[in-house]
Amino acid sequence: MNRTELVAALAERAKVPRKDTDAVLTALAETVGDVVATGDEKVTIPGFLSFERTHRAARTARNPQTGEPINIPAGYSVKVSAGSKLKDAAKGK
Repeated sequence: MNRTELVAALAERAKVPRKDTDAVLTALAETVGDVVATGDEKVTIPGFLSFERTHRAARTARNPQTGEPINIPAGYSVKVSAGSKLKDAAKGK
């Protein structure tokens, strides 16, 4: 399902115009992005998803073509965890 299909499905289910639904989806993505970018707190949609900024330590890896060691610097990543309702949906419950 792409963004257009998601907006259409949400608009139909919530019985609101697609334009309003698209604006809300955009605002949600921007808000989650802003909170994750600061790394101060975790964003949780109960039963559905949670988003959290995590720190990755520096590490050494190997170049698969040459076998030579490569130093990978420390950085940040995003951890997305499925909530209980989403997990149940995936199991078909």
